[in-house]
Amino acid sequence: MMNKQALSVAYPVIVEGKYDKLRLESVIEGTILTTDGFGIFKKAEKQALFRALAKKTPLIVLTDSDGAGKVIRGHLSSLIPPERLIQLYVPRLKGVEKRKATPSAEGVLGVEGMERELLYQLFLPFSAGKTPVERAAITKTDFYLDGLTGQAQSRSRRDAFAELLGLPAGMTPSALLAAVQIICSKEEYHATVERLAVGKETK
Repeated sequence: MMNKQALSVAYPVIVEGKYDKLRLESVIEGTILTTDGFGIFKKAEKQALFRALAKKTPLIVLTDSDGAGKVIRGHLSSLIPPERLIQLYVPRLKGVEKRKATPSAEGVLGVEGMERELLYQLFLPFSAGKTPVERAAITKTDFYLDGLTGQAQSRSRRDAFAELLGLPAGMTPSALLAAVQIICSKEEYHATVERLAVGKETK
């Protein structure tokens, strides 16, 4: 069993699912996001989050080595400029993940099935002298105090707020908060709230 300190990785990492994320959390410290498998194809809010985040920082993409992983990687490459993507690959190894009774359709291990040491070496070049992207200290209380939750007009206010940030309308409060914590500093958040108030006053 690998006994090393987790790597501090500067760039956000995109993987397919929650089990991939859990595996990486045992190897690296940083922001790990999921596509929810093929959910990325129909989740506009997640697509918008990735685009907005890519404007702030390069993103690391690590999908499974099977056909599905290739399709998801291709879709991400169509959403985000290539110069903002760092493409990492796991080897195509035969096997079955411990939580599964049967192998995948192609009989290969996904990211969740990779040895920690292999993942450690994969991310090692992206750890030295860098600081992980931090989530801003924006809370549910801030959303409530700024009228983004808990009021009759909160939904329309959230939609207008999301539009100012280049995010899609219709995001749930939790999804919007998660996005805002990544793409905004506390100061940028308050500035956007002020823009929202100005826009309302000028209508």
